[in-house]
Amino acid sequence: MGISRDSRHKRAATGAKRAQFRKKRKFELGRQGSNTKIGTKRIHSVRTRGGNQKFRALRVETGNFSWASEGVSRKTRIVGVAYHPSNNELVRTNTLTKAAIVQIDAAPFKQWFENHYGTTLGKKKGQAKADEEEVKKSRKLERKLASRSSSSKIEQAVDSQFGAGRLYAAISSRPGQSGRADGYILEGEELAFYLRRLTAKK
Repeated sequence: MGISRDSRHKRAATGAKRAQFRKKRKFELGRQGSNTKIGTKRIHSVRTRGGNQKFRALRVETGNFSWASEGVSRKTRIVGVAYHPSNNELVRTNTLTKAAIVQIDAAPFKQWFENHYGTTLGKKKGQAKADEEEVKKSRKLERKLASRSSSSKIEQAVDSQFGAGRLYAAISSRPGQSGRADGYILEGEELAFYLRRLTAKK
């Protein structure tokens, strides 16, 4: 018995069993889940209907993640799955699917922020004075950074994550279909919601 995506096996709204008027068809075909894990990149191509292709990611370790409030995207390493809205088993086994909440390496975003605004994220107040000796900047660069500094404020919940070097992000692509694990950094109400879920889980 192959995996089928038909709805003919479903009962009617009244609870009546429907008569079987045909057997399974190619267009109702379903395949095994990819159960994408974190590891060295391994992607298989699958021939699909019409000679098209799907890319089944069996293992991936990096993805393109966007930081919406800053309008920047960076390729970064996926560290682990922190929460999954559908199944805790996917967290335990570090399985990547769409909507999985993962922790990613904050270094590429931290580096971009430093270059763009001239300030370092995730610093404790005492640390700031210790690192006063900076690389000498040109006047033009100093003026440019000063003009940007007014818009360099980010929310406290995100800033504290930069201190730990890990950011919470959601995967928005489908690794088992596209072969990619891309997503976006959690911010605002969405981040607050998932932080509540993570603390409740513990």
